[in-house]
Amino acid sequence: MIPHDLPSWYTIYQQAMRWIRAGVFEAIVRDLREILRLAEGRKKEPSAAIIDSQTIQSTPESGGRAGYDGHKKKKKGSKIHMAVDTLGHLLALQVTPAHEQERAQVKKLCQEIQEVTGESALIAFVDQGYTGDQAKEDAKEHGIELQVVKLPQAKKGFVLLPRRWVVERSFAWKSRFRRLVRDYERMPEALDWSSFPCFCHTHAQKIC
Repeated sequence: MIPHDLPSWYTIYQQAMRWIRAGVFEAIVRDLREILRLAEGRKKEPSAAIIDSQTIQSTPESGGRAGYDGHKKKKKGSKIHMAVDTLGHLLALQVTPAHEQERAQVKKLCQEIQEVTGESALIAFVDQGYTGDQAKEDAKEHGIELQVVKLPQAKKGFVLLPRRWVVERSFAWKSRFRRLVRDYERMPEALDWSSFPCFCHTHAQKIC
């Protein structure tokens, strides 16, 4: 139910789509990221990125395009492939069915990373789901070297991995927004779009 003092749902939808198609939220995320990096004494654009994925449960609305992640999560739904800088600020995001492999998204993610950073990224830290010659070549095509952060051989219980914990924290930030805990969207593009306002809010909170 929409509150009585707001316009009709279609008017709100039209305005939201205008902002989305114009890339308004992506631009806000980029500007906030640059401000936060400069405030931390970093360069405006990052030289390193961290890439990982998260599988979220499907719902009746999204079930028709959902996939089954039988390797990691044993879950039916959609997979969010995300790249952040070393401070956890969003750089790039892709949405696929859950059965899609991580390494298959390297090319698109690296292309998007370089587009939003002005080709400043030189390295991307990843987990073992991104191994393989093709993934390396796809990243290299966009001037990025993949560096796999492996689990220690003598693993016992929870292990905090260097670099990769940062992207896990960014996924946790995103999960605070109820709309993004599960895939409630009929179109995968809508799940992509709705992630950017979330990071606008998260990044803006750090400034305020």
